[in-house]
Amino acid sequence: NPPTPPKDRLGSFLVIGDWGWDQWAHGNLVSSSCQQAIANKMLSKMNELGDVKFVVNVGDSFYPNGLSGKDDPQWDTKWRDVYPSKVRSVPWYSVYGNHDYHLDPGVCSSEPNAGAQINDDVNDLSRFYMPSYNWFREHPELNLEVVGLDLNKFQNGWQHHLTYDQHNFGDCQWTTCKDQCHSVVEDRTVEAFKLFGERMEQSTAKNLLVFSHYPTDYFNAMPEFVQNLSRTDRHSSIAYFGGHRHNTDKTSVASTAPNTNWCVGGGGGWSCDGQEQGFVVGEIYADEIKTYEVLVDPRVCCPSSQSY
Repeated sequence: NPPTPPKDRLGSFLVIGDWGWDQWAHGNLVSSSCQQAIANKMLSKMNELGDVKFVVNVGDSFYPNGLSGKDDPQWDTKWRDVYPSKVRSVPWYSVYGNHDYHLDPGVCSSEPNAGAQINDDVNDLSRFYMPSYNWFREHPELNLEVVGLDLNKFQNGWQHHLTYDQHNFGDCQWTTCKDQCHSVVEDRTVEAFKLFGERMEQSTAKNLLVFSHYPTDYFNAMPEFVQNLSRTDRHSSIAYFGGHRHNTDKTSVASTAPNTNWCVGGGGGWSCDGQEQGFVVGEIYADEIKTYEVLVDPRVCCPSSQSY
């Protein structure tokens, strides 16, 4: 029998990032076994929860260079063939990571639909749901709003001394349109912060779920963004998720207390930057999002990084 979720829980979701392992280009993950172990555990957790409404995907979905078109075979080899059909039976709410942009036509175009991963049909479960590079979706039945942001300008955010103007999307060097790429990513950054500000003020949802490819400690040059993620005056609960760093934890990030935020880059796609490889669960209540990690055995993922 399917489980009966707690009566006061409105729904749940899973969060994953940095997962699209490639046999020819990868870091210290030498096989797809880590990604597959996490995918299988997502299915187990989904069955256990019984009320998963969507998956949040913070990007770097297709290592090393993203998709070259909307029908790229990597949809099969790195997503459909890895994640069980039930895990793909709910929408995957997504944003672009830095690797996703390398060969993607969307980084060389200002046309909203040019991107290989762009899809505005939430009922089309054959690919991700990403209606634009920056987007939001209201879930009144969950007392929740979801906001996805393209903040790839902050790829070098680990360099905390950089000012906003010194930040740029270094991976433009791998695209076919280096100069245009910088301009496009800059425009999407401005659009991202504008959308976030609007939804902070206009959304009536008690719970706000915000995500991009980068963890909060990458936004040293935008302290007001992290401060806004810490606010409680407009929303009872704000949960933020980023990836890029290949670990799944809430200790390496810049605090947004009393709200919560996670790095969820331990998806098994490139390398182990720590022993915590897996995904995060969000449980949605009327005025709170409760979050916790679900990890796989690090010996499956990171056998070369530490002896046990």
